[in-house]
Amino acid sequence: MDGSQDGAAALELKHLRCLVAIVDTGSFTDAAIQLGLSQAAVSRTLAAFEHLLGVRLLHRTSRSVAPTTAGVRVLARARVLLTGADELVREATTGHARLHIGHAWSAFGRHTTAFQRRWREQHPDTELRLIRHNSRTGGLAEGLCDLAVIRAPLDLSPWSHALIGHEPRCVALASDDPWARRRHIRLSDLTTRTLAIDRRTGTTTLDLWEEESRPRVEYTHDIDDWLAAIATGRCVGLTPQATAAQYRRDGITYRPLRDAEPVPVHLIWRTQDPHPATHTAIALATALYRESE
Repeated sequence: MDGSQDGAAALELKHLRCLVAIVDTGSFTDAAIQLGLSQAAVSRTLAAFEHLLGVRLLHRTSRSVAPTTAGVRVLARARVLLTGADELVREATTGHARLHIGHAWSAFGRHTTAFQRRWREQHPDTELRLIRHNSRTGGLAEGLCDLAVIRAPLDLSPWSHALIGHEPRCVALASDDPWARRRHIRLSDLTTRTLAIDRRTGTTTLDLWEEESRPRVEYTHDIDDWLAAIATGRCVGLTPQATAAQYRRDGITYRPLRDAEPVPVHLIWRTQDPHPATHTAIALATALYRESE
């Protein structure tokens, strides 16, 4: 058989479904029943598929049907493609029944559990999923979520955004650090220490100090790397209260920072493609932050 040069462009899901149905049921007759087609339509679809590929896919006798060597390879790929197509349709048709909220570190901090519980009680038809992604937009720019919680300094102009609250800062220390016994710590105290900073998604920058009195810095790559550096005792960290709420770890102690501005917490989303539940999520998050003021 002569293969068509633009066969891939003419390939349709019906060709794949036809081949899979014939092999799985063992006959053209049963495949036709499964697909809701006539036996003649199944035969024509398979013949068209073989013509497109330029290879024979099935050995056919009066009693059996079996894939050829090429058919085995095509069948395996067809199953993968059909699964992907079904997942695509399911995701598209149920997308608004799920709300994905991304974050780089701490979701809603100490409000996370309350947010999840109230959402389930008040909006049972919209499944909530929280996704941690180590990027400045918490996965929004990567298309992984519908909304993202942002604390790190970020140009918000490309996104729609809403301020939902503020969080005080605290200092993360190794639990055996002498400072772990203090009631609070000042910014000026930190100039004598080495500060762990996540330059990608962290909220702390050296702009908090005058240039001549900035602490030494060790840069980390994500929250786990940051916590590990602090637990060794060689670094301390400066972070929003949300981190203390979400990452209670053996060997790590958090103490309030007394003299720094709180960290603003925003929700951001795509302006051109907002999820229908966007403003509902903003309202709930804002209410939770206000309750704790």
